[in-house]
Amino acid sequence: MCMKIFLTISPYADYNQYSTCTDYMVMPVMFLARREGAEKQMRDVKTFFKYVIPSVLSFALSGVYTIVDGFFVGNSIGDLGLSAVNIAYPIVAVIQALGTGIGMGGAIYYSINKAEKKDAEAKEFTAGAMWLLAIFSVILIFLIFFLNSPLLRLLGASGQLLSLGEEYIAVIAIGAALQVIGTGLVPFIRNHGGSFYAMISMIAGFVTNIILDYVFVWVLEQGVAGAAWATIIGQGVTMLIALVYLLRKKQFTLRIPFSKMGMVSASIIKIGIAPFGLAMSPNISLIIINRFSVSYGGEPAIATYACIAYVICIIYLILQGVGDGSQPLISQCYGEKNWDDLKFVRKLAYGFAFALSVVGCIIMYVTRGSLGVLFGASGAVNREIAKIMPIFLVSVPFVAILRITTASFYATEKSAFSYILTFIEPIFMLVLMLILPPLFGGQIMIWWSTVFARILSALLALVLKQRADKQEMSL
Repeated sequence: MCMKIFLTISPYADYNQYSTCTDYMVMPVMFLARREGAEKQMRDVKTFFKYVIPSVLSFALSGVYTIVDGFFVGNSIGDLGLSAVNIAYPIVAVIQALGTGIGMGGAIYYSINKAEKKDAEAKEFTAGAMWLLAIFSVILIFLIFFLNSPLLRLLGASGQLLSLGEEYIAVIAIGAALQVIGTGLVPFIRNHGGSFYAMISMIAGFVTNIILDYVFVWVLEQGVAGAAWATIIGQGVTMLIALVYLLRKKQFTLRIPFSKMGMVSASIIKIGIAPFGLAMSPNISLIIINRFSVSYGGEPAIATYACIAYVICIIYLILQGVGDGSQPLISQCYGEKNWDDLKFVRKLAYGFAFALSVVGCIIMYVTRGSLGVLFGASGAVNREIAKIMPIFLVSVPFVAILRITTASFYATEKSAFSYILTFIEPIFMLVLMLILPPLFGGQIMIWWSTVFARILSALLALVLKQRADKQEMSL
């Protein structure tokens, strides 16, 4: 009983206020409590960065995949090739986001069930996710290959832009399974404690992509098709390395009772919609911006945003890396009903994401005058990039808030909140672009509509977070 009383005293109290013998008996216990609390906090911080740093680097590399294609194609073909890869990229993004959504949905339920000591159910979610990845891979191969041209027309491509886009996407469709399965396996590696290995698999694919881009696009002069082949082969390397890890750890399984497949699949998809949408969000924005830019700024505006999107999306992916890297820890705390540790992990995620957003903004602002040169853009486009870039940087810290809050929601089965935050930004953007450009200044308001939409989304995220916190306190 006395020990219980001693431990309830704050470890941060002033020791000098105690003068009696009884008080001095309390002091050693208080010191140990303070020391143990600090040591636990340090362990939690180290664990956080052990998961998050490799995840951040992995997501950054996934963003650089696109930059590599843009770099080689832009310097080989020019603005037209850069615009073709840019306007076709949302299709590629759907493939990768689908893998991410399914993989993340399965991995989250795996972590929660493991934390609740339900090992059999955890394996069932692994198997269910693997089957979903395989099924959707086959569906995507046929859909994208045969609907290549209509999809690109829907995205605003026409003429030579359409021709180059078709050439790029035809190859991407052939290797869709490599991308879906490769991106889908990475969340499982991370949730099995293999964040560093997940990063290695991404690095191997990235290096393969760079080497093959150089060979196919510059040496063999295969243009956008060569860039596409480099991309899918690089993703194939990532898939093989990830598969080897899961097989070595005996975590890869396809065994699941047929009677449970429907329930497991529905649960995975329910959670996976949010990470899918989050991965797609910059590309949905890209589609909307391209469609409106065609009317107001034409191909120069599309090429301008292509260069900006290539680099700023890396920051967005890095922020998503913080959210998804902390997801295994958040899901584990949620499964264990450990609310204090959950809040601590979430605070670390917010702080780290905000710091990365500030650093990213500084780097992009300083280098804004040379970004277009990197992609072989014309002088006019490069000057426009330098002028427009500061506008987009305004929204980056708000994106940090949005990404971490959304990741926290889907990591704790708050699907409704995560859906709202995932899809509200494009809705805000569409509404603002319908209203602001006709009234206040054409293309410049296309850019500002994007920024306002992200700020509004972040403010909504804070409102929903406050509501979710109240719900957790009542449990």
